[in-house]
Amino acid sequence: MSSVVENKLPAKGAKVVVAMSGGVDSSVAAGWLAKNGYHVIGISLQLHDMAEKIDNEFGTCCSLSDINDARRVAEVLDIPFYVNNMETAFNEAVIDDFVQEYLNGRTPNPCVRCNEKVKFKKLMDWALDLGADFLATGHYATVHWNNNLSRHELHKGEDDGKDQSYFLFTLKETELAKTLFPVGSFPKPMVRSLAQEYGLRVANKPDSQEICFVQGKSYREFIEEKVPAEVLRPGNFVSIDRKILGQHAGLHQYTVGQRKGIHLNSLVPLYVLGLDAKNNEVMVGAETALFRKSAIVKHLSWINEFDLSTSSKVLAKIRYRSKESPVEISAVDPTSIEVKFEIPQRAITPGQAMVFYDGSRVLGGGWIESLSVH
Repeated sequence: MSSVVENKLPAKGAKVVVAMSGGVDSSVAAGWLAKNGYHVIGISLQLHDMAEKIDNEFGTCCSLSDINDARRVAEVLDIPFYVNNMETAFNEAVIDDFVQEYLNGRTPNPCVRCNEKVKFKKLMDWALDLGADFLATGHYATVHWNNNLSRHELHKGEDDGKDQSYFLFTLKETELAKTLFPVGSFPKPMVRSLAQEYGLRVANKPDSQEICFVQGKSYREFIEEKVPAEVLRPGNFVSIDRKILGQHAGLHQYTVGQRKGIHLNSLVPLYVLGLDAKNNEVMVGAETALFRKSAIVKHLSWINEFDLSTSSKVLAKIRYRSKESPVEISAVDPTSIEVKFEIPQRAITPGQAMVFYDGSRVLGGGWIESLSVH
């Protein structure tokens, strides 16, 4: 008998608060639980005012129109439904961080920040206040129970193309013990089929493809609307050997690996290799220089206990859509690690999350601080 129980679910009759974003995944999570004998309560978070989207057939994520979609789903499922306004907390923890990170020459991941700082923390608190036993979301991830080690573990979703475990690395085991991912074991076509079976209007709603608070504009335009013009200072493009090649229009317009928007004469295509906020410089060079084998990762979060006293060989993802790659990690100091890749990785980007895996199990992760010198 296996020592691991996959996507462990509680006994029927448990009281579950479901985070309902208005999308098909969280709607089916609520529907599946309601249809399978659980006592379900729906909650949506209003994170930002997207009132201009209200008349669209479908919204984006967490907008007012999405909340209306979630409310209609709750009516069809005949479950209680509540909305909590989290705009202030979202602005402070996610949007302000997003803007500041770009100004600091880093490329942020607001979806991880939102899960860590806003969604899970507040939703879990509310779920427990409502007397619920569990919090459920529509993420494509799974919670496994390891009998041998007597612990809950976070694993990938069964649909590898939709797996969202990368965004959840900041969860702790104590939170996993009270968290359910009902659709984590389903392929996406099955989720849409269940939505139709349950009579949900969102069955064919497109997946959100953009950051929820940046709609109808570029990241650059969004940032330019948020800060005074004098903050967005021009500076120099420089080569690897620090030779000045020309002038850029502001650090916020660039991220590591970018090719468009450089507009410099060169015999070879130029890519952004790094951003130096202190000197307001954008380093550019040939694509081959984007491939690096090591990085420093800080602000670490481990789901289960993890021993960093000796080097460990695991797998790592440097961004959501990248493939895991073998690495060796070792402690640099109590707050940071060095990650060495067996295979050089393209465009390792400060500000992005690096998440570590052991097979399908998520070990934890941290934030890419810088590239190692060697």
